[in-house]
Amino acid sequence: MNYKSIFNLLGILLGLFSLSFIPPLVLTFVYSESGREIFLYSFIFLFFLGGTLWVSTRQKNLPLNISDGFIITTMFWVVLACAGSIPFYFFGLSIGDSIFESVSGITTTGATTIIGLDTLPKSILLYRQLLQWIGGMGLIILAVAVMPALGIGGGQLYKMELPGSHGNQKLTPKITDSAKALWKIYVGLTVLCATLYLISGMSLFDSIAHSLSTVAGGGFSTHDDSIGFFDSGLIETVCIVFMLLSAASFAVHYAAIFGGKPLKYFYDSEF
Repeated sequence: MNYKSIFNLLGILLGLFSLSFIPPLVLTFVYSESGREIFLYSFIFLFFLGGTLWVSTRQKNLPLNISDGFIITTMFWVVLACAGSIPFYFFGLSIGDSIFESVSGITTTGATTIIGLDTLPKSILLYRQLLQWIGGMGLIILAVAVMPALGIGGGQLYKMELPGSHGNQKLTPKITDSAKALWKIYVGLTVLCATLYLISGMSLFDSIAHSLSTVAGGGFSTHDDSIGFFDSGLIETVCIVFMLLSAASFAVHYAAIFGGKPLKYFYDSEF
């Protein structure tokens, strides 16, 4: 087991995750909300921790085997759950509730311990939605960083994380290219979903926040009544359509969008 390689990649992933604190931090200035110190210090702490791990263990040609890959994956989710709970704790939740909220977010479970969402600052509401969005395609970040060094072992992990029923198909010859293609589809669905939410009557903030949760297949909302708060059949239709699209195989989306086969949607077994 190569501990240097494991902690090096863990440092990279922690550094990447720390960037999720920046959008909520920006919102604290936009809406003149409290809590900016929470997101600022959380970002600095995680970015510094990740950077320290990366620099102190950096070496050329990191040797990794399949067992190292599984250890990295496990450590990533455990550490991510703890790291993601930091803002919740400093916003007043107990340690247990903070970790529960974080785990629920990154696993796209959608359960929550928070009551009174309508009264919370927009920064923490956006952060909850971002957790689900990151969790929805989280291991693809890991794929980009780890899979080239894992070879066939990386491919096995990649197949487990490919959304839908086509996990045994590689979209492109290279795992990294496949991961990037999936991210393009994921981001594209999110932008399109947010746009249609906005056109359907949601505010700009709600449309962005709910698109993050919808495409991730989660369930978090910015309101206690969830999507029912808007009392709009059009908004609910957009939600249904994009949850179905996001739950479908991304291999089908790839073939239709990048492969020039739009009719794939009509004869694929999923549809």
